Amino acid sequence: MNLREDSAARTRAALVDSGLLLAERLGLGGVSVNVLVAELGVSKGTFFHHFGTRANYLLALHREFHERLQAVIDSATSGLAPGRDRLLAGSTAYLDACLRDRGVKALLLEARAEPLIVDEVTDRNTHNAALIEADFQVLGWPHPEAGARLWVGLVAEAALLELQAGHEQGSVRNALWQFLPA
Repeated sequence: MNLREDSAARTRAALVDSGLLLAERLGLGGVSVNVLVAELGVSKGTFFHHFGTRANYLLALHREFHERLQAVIDSATSGLAPGRDRLLAGSTAYLDACLRDRGVKALLLEARAEPLIVDEVTDRNTHNAALIEADFQVLGWPHPEAGARLWVGLVAEAALLELQAGHEQGSVRNALWQFLPA
């Protein structure tokens, strides 16, 4: 990578990082192109050069948030064999991370009306279900793929319930864990 490419990559990363921070403070409505470029001290042209549209920018935020989430989940499940303990560790890491970044999670929830985001959510949920299908195989589920897809939906719904409450909901998590045989 040459100096120019390196500078462009740093600028793009700064735009995404600033957007994630702004989302915490302002929500989706507050993360306008004007606010973002003013926060970073760059021109609108710089923003549009890197993203083209606000929808593409929201997609970049979505991807960055979920890549960070995946890193947290991978760390929490590293070394665990497929099964209940790995599902619980990964799901807990996901829920905790969503609570830590409530503003971003809220922003991404609001952004789901954007067609690019809808497709991304579908793809990501399919990918995540594939990652945990082995856990459901080990648990003896007769339809592990369906079980994995449903689990992804259950955990996402639990995250939304905690988002609405603004804090961890022990009853929600306990109910969630009860779907998995001991």
